Amino acid sequence: MIRNLRFIVALLKLKLSRTMMYRLSFFGATFVDGSLFILWLLMFKAIYSQVDSIGGWSQGQTTVFLGTFSLLNAINMTIYFFGVIEIPDKIKTGDLDHYITKPVSPLLRLTFENINIGSSPLIILSIWIILYGVSMLDTPIRTGNIILYIIFIILMAVLYYDMEVIIRTIPFFVISASNIQMLEGAIFEMCMRIPGVLFDRILKIIFYFILPYGIIATVPAQILTGTASGRIIAMSLAIVTIFTMFTLWFWKFGLRHYKSASS
Repeated sequence: MIRNLRFIVALLKLKLSRTMMYRLSFFGATFVDGSLFILWLLMFKAIYSQVDSIGGWSQGQTTVFLGTFSLLNAINMTIYFFGVIEIPDKIKTGDLDHYITKPVSPLLRLTFENINIGSSPLIILSIWIILYGVSMLDTPIRTGNIILYIIFIILMAVLYYDMEVIIRTIPFFVISASNIQMLEGAIFEMCMRIPGVLFDRILKIIFYFILPYGIIATVPAQILTGTASGRIIAMSLAIVTIFTMFTLWFWKFGLRHYKSASS
């Protein structure tokens, strides 16, 4: 564990030194993603100027939801997205050979080798959106809810990571998974705009249990605003546990079927 932490710190130092060579692109992701979430926030403000609630959610709750998704996306973009996204190409080209032969977990190195500090200001912007949403709520936020919210942000960041790795492990078994990744992007964008509480019946089954993007921001937002039941909290914990275990197994299974460039 300590060796892995030292390895991650070393990767971070290397990434920082490379980032300083291209300072102009440092805030590129911040500007693009930040502008996107601000536009969505303005869109929801326009909608709520005509109605009092959507699916029982007030404007404050929806703003907390948007800020939460923005926060999780910022964590994703900062820590592991730019590493995980390269997995299919490395499988296809055989570059994964260089990771398998190193005395470090290939998935660990792929996850953290492209940490993007330029996306970190999005975390601050997201927290501002969340605080803005909280200020619009009618009820005060309890300390216990804040602590549980922080815990679930970590858990949902793990679930977010799990889904990305699962999708990008599929190329171990097929020639191309580009269509699946396009579907992932479309589903993720939809779940960014629609709180999971609005899904019903078959859609809830799909986006809560099969492709659980629907709970990633919804459940933490429910926890922070005091509307999450014990059942939904327990269910979310079970989903994160199951998907994390499956991700680790599926990755190892994929490695066993990897056709090395040198084979």
